[in-house]
Amino acid sequence: MIDHEVLRVFCGPDGAHGNRLGVVRDGAAVPGEARRQAVARELGFSETIFIDDAGRGAIDIYTPSARLPFAGHPCVGAAWLLGVPALVTAAGPVDVRRDGDLTWIAGRAEWAPGRTLREYGSAGVVDALPVPPPGEWIYAWAWEDEPSGRVRARGFPGRGDGIDEDEATGAAALLLTARLGRPLVVTQGRGSQIMTAPLPGGLIEVAGRVRRDGPGQTG
Repeated sequence: MIDHEVLRVFCGPDGAHGNRLGVVRDGAAVPGEARRQAVARELGFSETIFIDDAGRGAIDIYTPSARLPFAGHPCVGAAWLLGVPALVTAAGPVDVRRDGDLTWIAGRAEWAPGRTLREYGSAGVVDALPVPPPGEWIYAWAWEDEPSGRVRARGFPGRGDGIDEDEATGAAALLLTARLGRPLVVTQGRGSQIMTAPLPGGLIEVAGRVRRDGPGQTG
């Protein structure tokens, strides 16, 4: 049996909601991409991480159907859990900082998997959207309050792997921040919250609150 734990990443201010993240602390117990992919598929979270070196912050990220070089909610969750100053991902080093109950990570737009960023006229329109058919990763968003940078968003991975809607998507919020060039506070899914801020040199910070959701086992 393979032990894992579950975190909720990008929780709301009250600690509710957040996107569930599978964490296999003993990455050595699951060697090879094929086996890791099988475990991620069995767990069925939008992403699962395998920790290959806790001291260095080295992680390996999988959806139920693909390996990712970088993703937002796995990096924020790993940074919170490991307490390291930086992570090592397949995309590159990811700096980490903490501010109160927020954990911040810094990444680049070119690291993020492709998304279609689709703007709508109001938060109500976004709320009413049906889940689109598979085929395209769509990040639907609208301004809730443009002057203050508040955004309403929903994420539809479109991979056909059982994740019809992503509760909170750090990489998509990073891409939207790169496009708009300003800090954002994004409410996604049922009530998850993502904070972002552009930095000099093309880096973009993504932050959220993390909570534990319990341990588990899988074959």
